[in-house]
Amino acid sequence: MTDEHDGAADPPADAPAPGTSAVEGSGRHHRVEPAEPAGASPPRLTPKPLERPAVDPGEEHVFGRPSGVDGGFAAQRDGAPGGNGRVVTTAPPPAALAAAFSRSPGDGTDLQRPPSPAGPVGEPGGPAFWDDPAAPADTDPWRNPASPVHLGEPAPGDGEQRPAPGPGARLGVRELLFGRRVHPRALILLAVLALAVGAVGGIVGRLTADGAQGLTEPGATLTSTSDSKERPPGSVADIAARVLPAVVSIEIKVGDQGGTGSGVVIDAAGYVLTNNHVVSPAAQGNGATIEAVFSNGQRVPAQIVGRDPKTDLAVVKVGVANPTVAQIGSSSSLAVGDGVLAIGSPLGLAGTVTDGIVSALNRPVRLDGGGSDTNAVIDAIQTDAAINPGNSGGPLVDSTGAVVGINTAIRSLGQGAEGGSIGLGFAIPIDDARRIAEALIRDGSVKHAELGVNAKSVTDGTTDGAQVQNVVAGGSAAAAGIVEGDVILKVGERTIAGADELVVAVRELAPGQSVPIEIVRDGRPLTVTAVLASD
Repeated sequence: MTDEHDGAADPPADAPAPGTSAVEGSGRHHRVEPAEPAGASPPRLTPKPLERPAVDPGEEHVFGRPSGVDGGFAAQRDGAPGGNGRVVTTAPPPAALAAAFSRSPGDGTDLQRPPSPAGPVGEPGGPAFWDDPAAPADTDPWRNPASPVHLGEPAPGDGEQRPAPGPGARLGVRELLFGRRVHPRALILLAVLALAVGAVGGIVGRLTADGAQGLTEPGATLTSTSDSKERPPGSVADIAARVLPAVVSIEIKVGDQGGTGSGVVIDAAGYVLTNNHVVSPAAQGNGATIEAVFSNGQRVPAQIVGRDPKTDLAVVKVGVANPTVAQIGSSSSLAVGDGVLAIGSPLGLAGTVTDGIVSALNRPVRLDGGGSDTNAVIDAIQTDAAINPGNSGGPLVDSTGAVVGINTAIRSLGQGAEGGSIGLGFAIPIDDARRIAEALIRDGSVKHAELGVNAKSVTDGTTDGAQVQNVVAGGSAAAAGIVEGDVILKVGERTIAGADELVVAVRELAPGQSVPIEIVRDGRPLTVTAVLASD
């Protein structure tokens, strides 16, 4: 191998010449020529020959260029003549991938920069395509990595218009049977299948018809039976049948407003007992009308005889000859658990009967007047027989069919009585109602006993009572020596457990009656006697 240097030949092997010396400095060697005589040219300095070690044949085989290659690049070859077999190319890509990802047909632009640009663009030896001013590299999607994806030209053959397939030939019956285009065995099989389908359909139709015909029987008749329902005397049905003719539905009309209640006939002269809050809207003389509707549908006008807002009772009269009169019983003979019936027109449904028992007796209940002038506290019979709005004024009867109370109020979870019955109904005892009704029929009004105090319910944890809040001047309580702060525990024979019970205990007595009253004053028990006044 021959070593080459930058522009100078190596000096003779026997240099330096005699009389010269070699000087070493700055890492470079210089040769000093002998002094020239005067007038001669200056001495020339020549580079020291490079010392290159011999190349290891093994390393040359690994890192050297292939045989016959002098430049930095050479065409790839695989087993070409003269090659050493070390450059191996991969198999060509599939035709589908080459068509999808290669350049368009006819585009022969090479991505390699020619070694020596010269000549026109695109020809061998010419400048690279990215050097062309008319087509810079950043506009070529193949060279610009930020280029968006876009659809190229369609692949060869994709634009060809292929004709749509036309309808195939259809076989007629003649061609199917005699044209020899269908095998005879296929025709026989088709005929057998058609016969089988028809036979199965006929069998199913026959079975269906027979089954439907078996469900009906034109001459069928039901066996008649005798009435096996027993309604012995005293049954609910027997009591309802006897009491319903004496119960009426009372309808009130005031202008374009109306209301419905109930009543019970208590006298053959046509007197009907009901609640004050039922007829109170029609008592104002504003053109209101009252009608009574009997169980047989007879509708007759009614007139108010008298009202008592303090007991919520009223009497009206109807012009009916020989009406059915209800049997009046006694509420004092009732016991908790006795069976009772509530009869009336709840929610406008006339002739309704509900069954229940007496849940409690002597239950003081303050009534809500519902917009009327009723301001009553009653000593009520509590029952679980269903009572709803419209039952007011109807009778509560016992197991003998006798009237023992007048249905008046309910307690519900809703607002007022709008929530419906929850098994807490209240009726005015007939013993009190009879006394009030007789007074109303005789005089048109009722007088009640008054003690002349206002009280509130109190308890000390062991004893309940009614504490006097104020005393009416000149009243019965003031005359008896009752003062504010006294706690009333008993009136006559009745124990007082609260303010409402004090009211009903006094109203059960007659005006002018003398009654002992037990009180507690400053922790000391006292008994005073009061003469009840009249309201």
